Amino acid sequence: MEKQRIAYIDAMRGFTMVLVVFAHVCHFCLGDSRMGYNAVFILFRLPCFFMLSGWLFEPVCCRPFRQIVRKKFMVQIVPTFIFLLLLAPPPEFFHQLGTLKGGYWFTFVLFEFFILYMVIVRMGRTWTPILVFAITIASFVYARYYDSLRSSAEGYQLLIIDMLGFLSVTAWRLFLFFYVGAWMRRHFDTFIRWTNKPVVILLVTASFFLIASTSHKDNLWFEMFRYYAGGITGMWMVFTLFRLSASWLKKSRIEKPMQYVGTRTLDIYLLHFFFLPRFLMEFAPQLQAYDSRILEFLVIMAISLIILLLCLTCSYIIRLSPFLAKYLFGVKQSPNP
Repeated sequence: MEKQRIAYIDAMRGFTMVLVVFAHVCHFCLGDSRMGYNAVFILFRLPCFFMLSGWLFEPVCCRPFRQIVRKKFMVQIVPTFIFLLLLAPPPEFFHQLGTLKGGYWFTFVLFEFFILYMVIVRMGRTWTPILVFAITIASFVYARYYDSLRSSAEGYQLLIIDMLGFLSVTAWRLFLFFYVGAWMRRHFDTFIRWTNKPVVILLVTASFFLIASTSHKDNLWFEMFRYYAGGITGMWMVFTLFRLSASWLKKSRIEKPMQYVGTRTLDIYLLHFFFLPRFLMEFAPQLQAYDSRILEFLVIMAISLIILLLCLTCSYIIRLSPFLAKYLFGVKQSPNP
């Protein structure tokens, strides 16, 4: 039986996927991750993705452990390894298995979050928040000092750090957002009543923009507060905006395209690295010379949408083959009628 999709959830996933491509155009093609308001988007983009992942995973997390791991491995890990091999064939492939996985770290980390969450929940719901906060804070501190620790490590210490890098432990600092998404799903009625109040919506929105207006400071506690307070208020703001705009989206012309993108997020994530126009790096200074965030945003968004169209076209062609769809995108094959 096919799982019923929720329109505003798919639309929000589509919106967030556009911001992922946008961020990678800034970083890989223009060399400045803060261009075109991306410094603001950074605060809530990944929190939104992990929150939605936790929200969608909560209802199935208590199914048989081995069954879930096998399914998620085929969807998250096998396709990612294949695309990473295509993007960086050996021997370069083996140099891409560190923390960032050549850009493909997200699917690895999400797979680890599925396992982490199932293990913690099976230990008892009472202990879940404590363990989640412990993992999150420890990995945040570790991520902050990762480079300095690795540069000074030798022998077995370096081997251990590289193993933790392969597991992308530095990205476990995002686990809190995954857990918050699962918590929202468990207490959804209460969450809806709470976020339906105008004063709460205004408070969350004002808090996010106040945090976003602050500048970076070389202070652990300030960084941690900005990261998590900005992420949680930002993802709640975006989630509530899409939920309350569901009826308007249904009447608009952008709902269907955004929903479609939302159903192809894995395809786009795996494909878009091949279409990033890295040759634009030499033109970045000319764009920055205008000193206009709005112009930067419009140019980068136009490039991002072109990449998105190329990814969706390739995704459609690849999915015409059930074999390729299964192993490249983890698509479950329908039983023969």
